Amino acid sequence: MFLVGLTGNIGSGKSTVAQLLSERGATIIDADVLARRAVELGTEAHRAIAERWGTSILSADGTLDRAALRRIVFSDPAELEQLNAMVHPEVERMRGELVERARQRGDRLVVCDIPLLFERRMTEAFERIVLVDAPRPVRLERLVRERGLRETEAMDMIVAQMPAELKRARADFVIDNDSSLTALDQRVAEVWSALTAAAEAVEEAGV
Repeated sequence: MFLVGLTGNIGSGKSTVAQLLSERGATIIDADVLARRAVELGTEAHRAIAERWGTSILSADGTLDRAALRRIVFSDPAELEQLNAMVHPEVERMRGELVERARQRGDRLVVCDIPLLFERRMTEAFERIVLVDAPRPVRLERLVRERGLRETEAMDMIVAQMPAELKRARADFVIDNDSSLTALDQRVAEVWSALTAAAEAVEEAGV
């Protein structure tokens, strides 16, 4: 099994790239999906979050009001780090389970979609790192247009992450997503070809 880390700052289009890789045959393990599962009503993380930030971040049905929580944590790095500390261990546990299941199934190429891959110093866990990137103004516009965020809120989320310039230097592949979906698909096809060739080389070497 060939394990790939997929990352990209918010608004880069990482989820679209994950979908394009899935269509080509990759197994996708999405950290955002796992993070939502980790804070469902009744979980340990949900209880810890409610205890730390109170009922103002809960919806009427007791589930997390993600927008309210986001406004708090993305305006203060210390608050964001505290939230990550509550959620990250469970996300890691679930990811490990899914990777192991993929290994047992004999899945050939597994892509872990992890927004904070570099921030969490997780690069050593993967055979290759793929970064999706787009200029900051493009990402800001996408967050406002596609997610309905206020511009100030979107900027708080952007600046909370490690600058993409630092990540570009450390990624094995960079997929620039600043034009059309057709261009993006072509770049994904090139990266997919390189990843499958690398996976084949590992298989042939018996590593």
